[in-house]
Amino acid sequence: MSEFKSEEFQFSGDSLLAKIKEIIHAGNVRRVIIKNEDGRVLVDIPLTLGVVGTLLAPQLAAIGAIAALVLKGTIVIEKDATTAD
Repeated sequence: MSEFKSEEFQFSGDSLLAKIKEIIHAGNVRRVIIKNEDGRVLVDIPLTLGVVGTLLAPQLAAIGAIAALVLKGTIVIEKDATTAD
């Protein structure tokens, strides 16, 4: 049974997409959740090993649209605790 570690990052709309790309590039991420200022989940993206490039493009496009509409919020990432830093 795997255990997961969560981390949260605050963002402003213009930095959302860059931060998501940075998080995904860092690796070991199992799930990305984007919440608005009120804590409401806007997007919940499960990431599996090997999801890269064109498979991730539709999710990044959706995140870009959210960034245009949301001024502030929180990014929650879930990592596998056995491989997390």
